[in-house]
Amino acid sequence: MNIKITARKFKAHDTLKEFIKEQISSLEKYYDNILNAEVVLSYINQNNSIKNAEIIIQIPGQTMKAKNESEDFNKSVALSVTKLKTQLKKHRSKQIAH
Repeated sequence: MNIKITARKFKAHDTLKEFIKEQISSLEKYYDNILNAEVVLSYINQNNSIKNAEIIIQIPGQTMKAKNESEDFNKSVALSVTKLKTQLKKHRSKQIAH
């Protein structure tokens, strides 16, 4: 799986990048055939320091998105990954049902 991390208007630390890669890799337990993952990190408002994480994953025939915001990038990424796990489980169960 190819993981692309984009940080808008700041430079992401290596520890944050490693955390993101671990979280995205954990999605492979729920769906084996994930092609690409793109993570976009940004600030909604720099004064309030609300951090936004958007994760877009591509699987054959479909693209899934999850977006979350909180006061910490790690928390935003973890919440987005949780949303994607739910989407992947639902997609997988639909495939099995067919």
